[in-house]
Amino acid sequence: MRIMTRLATGTLLALGLVACGQTTGERALSGGGIGAAGGAAVGALTGTSLLGGALIGGAAGAATGALTSPNQINLDRR
Repeated sequence: MRIMTRLATGTLLALGLVACGQTTGERALSGGGIGAAGGAAVGALTGTSLLGGALIGGAAGAATGALTSPNQINLDRR
């Protein structure tokens, strides 16, 4: 259990280094990766299926990335 907790913590910390992307495809791909990592981390922390969490999180992240526009996610815009 200690290894899984460390893995989940490392994954969550690494998510801050991921860029969102400018095109719809890039946002869907990065959103899917972020969602899959987050879902696997939640699965590890809660003791449920890592694969199931990764699949659900990846699908939700990819859908969110594909359905957003660059104006909605541009954090540099004032």
